[in-house]
Amino acid sequence: MTIKRRKALLMLGELNNDDLDWMLRMGKKETIAPGQILIHEGQPSMAIYIVLDGEFNILLGNRPLAKIGTGELIGEVSFLDQQVPVATVQAATESVILSIPRWHLVLQLQKSIGFAARFYRGLALCLSDRMRGTIKRLGYGIDVAQLYEEHESFEETEVERLELAQAKFNWLLQYQE
Repeated sequence: MTIKRRKALLMLGELNNDDLDWMLRMGKKETIAPGQILIHEGQPSMAIYIVLDGEFNILLGNRPLAKIGTGELIGEVSFLDQQVPVATVQAATESVILSIPRWHLVLQLQKSIGFAARFYRGLALCLSDRMRGTIKRLGYGIDVAQLYEEHESFEETEVERLELAQAKFNWLLQYQE
């Protein structure tokens, strides 16, 4: 399966095989039923999630804000800033996630400086990509579409890194507990 959204690829591209193996050992694959709430607005989130398959609605109050799907990360902002989530995340379809408990992740980040550096760089790339997307959608008075067309091409090393990240994502999909 090739994922359209790059968030997980950006993260996985930074992690090495030992990091990924650790995530698989500590994480848990879960099937989420349509309508099930994964994250409640205003309540602490106890994990970071990688969407392996399916779609989720992001709700602000009862208003739909966005839809995310395969290859996206969920709960990373609240993990970083240690604040309660400002939105609710609800499954739109039957979905499969890899849930990595917050406390396991915190301990690993404290224990392994290398893992911490790779993990936080991966998160920074994800959030940077999201910010660029937001700017592209909002425009801010400039022709962002043209700007993106001028800078959209990836260097060969970036393409190779994304292909490796895609292979790592496929590894997550095939992992059996």
